[in-house]
Amino acid sequence: MQFSGSVAIRAPREKVWAYVTDPTRVGTCGPGVESITQVDDTTYTAIAKVGVGFISARFQGKIAIVDLEEPVRASLKASGQAPGSAADALATMHLRDGDEPGTTVMDWTAEVSISGTLASVGARLIEGTANKLVGQTFDCVKATLEA
Repeated sequence: MQFSGSVAIRAPREKVWAYVTDPTRVGTCGPGVESITQVDDTTYTAIAKVGVGFISARFQGKIAIVDLEEPVRASLKASGQAPGSAADALATMHLRDGDEPGTTVMDWTAEVSISGTLASVGARLIEGTANKLVGQTFDCVKATLEA
């Protein structure tokens, strides 16, 4: 599944960059994220509970920062497993100055693959749930950075 979007944040690019490239900070905005632990400079472990329809699973996974071009572009790769399900994702974000001074626009894309029990509930439910979770995450990120 492919997802993409843009979000305007009323904060300077350096502030946005510092926040969104730190999984331990931005992870606090992820719905269902229970913990994120730094392993080294580019690798993190995470535990998150995700529900799709009537199925819920607690994923344990790894997040790796695979590309950084400060303060313009970052990519990360994530993989996780839960009993009977697995997920892999590749996400990329580009930051650019917004039309208004002090505003940053984040353009993002994500390619997500889910298999197992969660995938069996159907792409329609998964996409709807993913869009809802992404919206909640960006609402939190904006509120945190614009405070």
